[in-house]
Amino acid sequence: MKRKYMVCLLVFLIVTVFFTNSLALVEWDIQKTLKMEASPLDIAVSKDGKSIFVLTESGNIIIYSSSGKLMDKIDVGNHVDQIKVGPREDLLFLSSRKNKTVEILVIDFIRNIDITGAPFKGPVDAPVVIAVFSDFQ
Repeated sequence: MKRKYMVCLLVFLIVTVFFTNSLALVEWDIQKTLKMEASPLDIAVSKDGKSIFVLTESGNIIIYSSSGKLMDKIDVGNHVDQIKVGPREDLLFLSSRKNKTVEILVIDFIRNIDITGAPFKGPVDAPVVIAVFSDFQ
């Protein structure tokens, strides 16, 4: 009887050690829900996590910031059925099974810079373009 009790205790300890360490509880919470005008077909996230690209059935790519703020919308046509982010942040790959094509879309984000109170020389409304060169080959 003592041996049977020891075997049961040993089996209980082994099961407890192996299974309680392998089971994990997962806590989750929906951070934000993006309300769409059209049904989403595909989603891609930029490598830096700052942009969310949602391809819709109506042929648009809707761009959101990581906080869920609508940034822009691009009309790519309803033949596109899948999107992927490229190795660089400014590339999107658009594939179409129907047309048997892959389109490479280069995107540039235009950002306004607030210069209120900054010193300047020349007309206040002079156009300024800042170009970023990130590929030095």
